[in-house]
Amino acid sequence: MPSRTAQIRFVSSHPEVYEPCDDSFALVDALLADRTNLLEHRPTLCMEIGCGSGYIITSLALILGQEANGAYYMATDINPHAVKVTRETLDAHGVDAELITTDIASGLARRLAGLVDVIVVNPPYVPTPEEEVGRGGIASAWAGGENGRSVIDKILPIADILLSDKGWLYMVTLTANSPSDICRQMRQKGYASRIVLQRSTEEESLHIVKFWRDFDTQGAASDIYSVKKTGHANLVESLLSQCSQLSFWRHNNGNSS
Repeated sequence: MPSRTAQIRFVSSHPEVYEPCDDSFALVDALLADRTNLLEHRPTLCMEIGCGSGYIITSLALILGQEANGAYYMATDINPHAVKVTRETLDAHGVDAELITTDIASGLARRLAGLVDVIVVNPPYVPTPEEEVGRGGIASAWAGGENGRSVIDKILPIADILLSDKGWLYMVTLTANSPSDICRQMRQKGYASRIVLQRSTEEESLHIVKFWRDFDTQGAASDIYSVKKTGHANLVESLLSQCSQLSFWRHNNGNSS
């Protein structure tokens, strides 16, 4: 029986790209544990923000497999080496995704607004001095600034724009990030949440948090979302028809990095 997660021996690498570690494994294990729900969810568009080695987006594609027929995968990373490594990892496992070199979802948020059914993200969450955030190289994969929240707090509002009405967000957090505070902030935006997996290692305590829109608490805000995201299936179909344009944009953006 084919493996439902990426195999480490087939995951490509580069000195400037973060390799799969405990946090990567925890997120994939959470997705695997939630597989039945994910299949029932019938996602059309799945996206990873910060793909690194490609272990997570590749695993997501394998977890959903042919049973999620029609699902389309995308991944972004600010590090062009990560995008190259992710392509190699995807190819080695026989799965595909659209890869774009960009910061979080810069240049994509308007096009993808309200279309993404599943977002997975293992963000830079390690508490570091603020000046280390986004300095480039492999350190940008973990440097999270004060309380490890600098990048997380940038990702959350973008995820809110990208997620469809039925969208789910899976995010890796550290105890130092105050996951309960993150959940409270997302609650104010109309999201319910739960910790789907908690794992302690010798160095850290990890929490994989799942967020989804809770329209029972959104009140009038739900009217805004319904207007913004009318015709989700048609919009996704339109997006898929523009794949060649996305690829052209990706290559040009990568060449200018």
